[in-house]
Amino acid sequence: MEVINTSGRRKTSVARIYMTAGQGNITINGKDIKAYFPDEVLQTIVNQPFQTLELIGKYDVTANLKGGGVSGQAEALRLAISKALVVENAETKSALRKEGFVTRDPRMVERKKFGKRKARRSFQFSKR
Repeated sequence: MEVINTSGRRKTSVARIYMTAGQGNITINGKDIKAYFPDEVLQTIVNQPFQTLELIGKYDVTANLKGGGVSGQAEALRLAISKALVVENAETKSALRKEGFVTRDPRMVERKKFGKRKARRSFQFSKR
């Protein structure tokens, strides 16, 4: 198997991955997954496509993550891994789509408007 190169995005996070056949090592920005995502929940999010297809320990993933926070990065990495698994075997797409791993989540933070405190929140009003 050759190297499969895909990318995934979530909020402002971008994940670029290189997936090869291997022992299940996941390296993110030069660190092991347990060092980069110490939280067990985030590690589970990243491994969900492998768990769905029962392929844990079959592929090595090298990832470059950029931008956003930790949860956005984990979900961007999950999307990139799902896309790579679909490139490897197109028959897995229906199982991954059923779990919602193939669709890019389009939600982004709404921009702040002038005359407002946040995107929609106004300043406090008083009648004095």
